[in-house]
This record gives sequence, structure tokens and C-alpha cells, in this order.
Amino acid sequence: MNINRRTFTTGVIAAPLAAATLAACSSGGGSGGDAVEARGAISVWLSNNEQEVAWGKAVVEAWNADHPDEQVKAQEIPAGQSSEEAITAAITAGTTPDLIFNISTAAAPGWVKQGGLIDLTTFEDGASYIEERSGAEVAKGYADEEGKYYLLPWKSNPVMIMFNKDLFEKAGIDPEDPGMNSHESFLEGARKIVESGAAQAAIWPSPTNEFFQPWFDFYPLYIAQTDGMQLVEDGKSTFASEDGLAVANLWASIYSEELAPKEASTDDAMATGKTAMQSAGPWAISSYKDAFPVGFMPVPTADGSDPSSVKTFADSKNVSMFTTSKNQATAWEFLKFATSKEQDGAFLEATGQMPLRAGLLDAYPDYFEENPDYTVFASQAERVVDVPNIQNSIEVWQTFRDEYSAAVIFGKQPVEDALQTAAEKIDQLVQG
Repeated sequence: MNINRRTFTTGVIAAPLAAATLAACSSGGGSGGDAVEARGAISVWLSNNEQEVAWGKAVVEAWNADHPDEQVKAQEIPAGQSSEEAITAAITAGTTPDLIFNISTAAAPGWVKQGGLIDLTTFEDGASYIEERSGAEVAKGYADEEGKYYLLPWKSNPVMIMFNKDLFEKAGIDPEDPGMNSHESFLEGARKIVESGAAQAAIWPSPTNEFFQPWFDFYPLYIAQTDGMQLVEDGKSTFASEDGLAVANLWASIYSEELAPKEASTDDAMATGKTAMQSAGPWAISSYKDAFPVGFMPVPTADGSDPSSVKTFADSKNVSMFTTSKNQATAWEFLKFATSKEQDGAFLEATGQMPLRAGLLDAYPDYFEENPDYTVFASQAERVVDVPNIQNSIEVWQTFRDEYSAAVIFGKQPVEDALQTAAEKIDQLVQG
């Protein structure tokens, strides 16, 4: 995973949120007054991704052509160290737009506490629209502990194992059928890669300590191992378990056998052939297709689950409505327009990212016929889980990463002890 693709900056979110909460005019993000039924001009912010900006401008143009009295103005999220920092600052200052199309599930609970986000279930068809579009099972993973939707699940980059087919072949692994779907077979394949000299590393997850790094090593495999369990459920951590230990021990073996480096890559290790595998989403297809033949396989499970049933981390971004919105009826209608079947299809065409829409393969058969490499991600997008929508989310993940890194990557303490310590600390965070 090239961590530069992440929009997070360590430490950026938690501290400003704590201070900004004191300045918030409300808590819990209700929509109030006449605004909920008001119509008129609205503004939206878009990610600074070039393809997404082009898509967003086209959506706005299409809407404005038919809604002369409800015009939409779009701009990119203001520049800053991260999108999250810019959004936090805007909530504090009361300068947020009506909608933002780039919301992190991990950051959202802090913004709800800050009083910045609107509960979309306050709209008559809010919950039903979200659950019908994304599928109820996937959608409910984005609801908060009370079942409220402050997020509309928008797009996903399901995490799979990307591999260099040429390097697999050099290592004596069949690139068309690697047979690496169990923990043991994955380890065996990784050993072949390094022992054969095909690549310096079998796989190279970032060993750095940012809170989001578990999303690209431990968490996808944990989701797969547990058939969709989140790190925290029902107000309690879940990972100090046999399943959590199995996943952590796999990674501990990879590091202890020197199949993955313990330092960050100074360049793109996939592009330079220094590693044969990496965690990646559909964005990797266009990024690497001209460099080497790319293959993808689901993340492994202990016993080697059927690849067609394996779940993984969604790596999603969402859309939220902000309490500064004065024309919420228009904002809600535009949000539905921008996430309609037609516009989701246009988004897929423009970006290659997976809309969080149920039945993607059936909805856009022509696209996947013309772009068969993306089919594996469309199928995987039906089986994704995101981070838990909980308070103190950033602190929870940082706590997990601290303990995980010390034990799994650097071997400074027993893995089982580290998971138990992390679980105890996280239980206090989510209950406090």
C-alpha cells in the first residue's frame, strides 16, 4: 500500500476535534427548524482526485440544467494537511458546505459529537434509500450505535492482495491459480518468493505507526477470518480471540521470517519490483497495468475459505450533510441524484472505483465486459466491512496499532499479550 494515497495525517484529527467540540453549537447533529424542508441553492465539496472532480462537475451540470431555482455550486475540499483537517476547521468556523463527498468513516463520529453532521434518517426515506442502494447488510455497518446514518456509504476500494504475475512465475507460483488462500499456503508462497530471489520482499505492508495502517495488514484478514466482524462491536473489542490471534500470528511469522521488511519503502516497492505482493484496491489496476501484469486474490483465511465468500475491508469514503445547510431538502434530493444508478455508473466509468451499490455486476454489465480486470473488485465489493462507527475511533485504532506494532512487527512482546492489552485499553475508550 502506498500510504501517500491516504488522506489522513497522524494527529491531525483528534486534537482539533477535542477543542472544536467546545465551540460546536449543538451535539449529535440533528437537523432542525425550517431548513429540513427548505429548497434553494446549495454547495458541495469534492475530493481533489482529478477523476472525481471531473465526475462531480458533470453531475452538478446535469442537476443545474433541470433545477434553475436549486442551483448547486461545487469546489474541491480546501487545501490542508488532510481532508479531515480542512473539514474539522470548517465545522469549527461554521463554514461547511451542505454536502461533502469524501467522508472517512473513522473521522465521522468526532464530527457528530462536534455537532457538525445531520442524521440522514431524519428524512422520510433516509434509511430506506441508503439500505436499498448499498444493501442492508453492508449499509448497517455505517450506522452508528443507535442505528442513525450520518453517512451515506458512497464508494469502496475493497482491499485484496495484488501481485506481480511475472514475479510469481519466477518464484515457481502459478500466477493464474496461486493457491494461497490459507494462512499456511500464503506463508509457503511468500517463502518461495524470497528464497527464489524473485523479489526482496514477498509482501511489504507499511510498518509505520499511523493509526490507519491496520486497515491494510491486520484488519482485512481479520474481517475475512471472522466472516465480517468489526474491531469493536456492541461496545466491546472483538479481536482478543482465537481468530485475532491467528491473523496476528500470520503477520508475526511473515516479519520474523524476513518475508516483509520492518522499515518503510523509500519508493514504490511494487513498481520497482522489490515486492511481489501488496494490499491494494481497484485503483492499482490503472496504476500498475503498464509496469507489469497484475493479478489479484482475496486475502487469506486460516483454513482457506472459498474465495467467492471472503469478506474484506471496504476502504470506503462516504457523503455527509452538514448542520450549516439551510436548504436541506435540496441537499437530500441532490445527494440521491448524485448516487442514483445513472450517476453511480458514470462514477464507475470515470474513476474505476466501486460505488457502494448492491448488484454492481448486474447493474453495469457493459462496463465490466469492457473492463474485465475490474470484475473481481465488483464481486468483492458485495462483501465488505468498514471500520466501526464508534466514538474515540481514532484513539481506538492508534491504541491497537501501538500494541500490534510492538509485538507483531518488532517482536518486543508476546502477540497474545499485546492483543489482550490493546483490548483492555480499547474497551475503556469505547465505554468512556
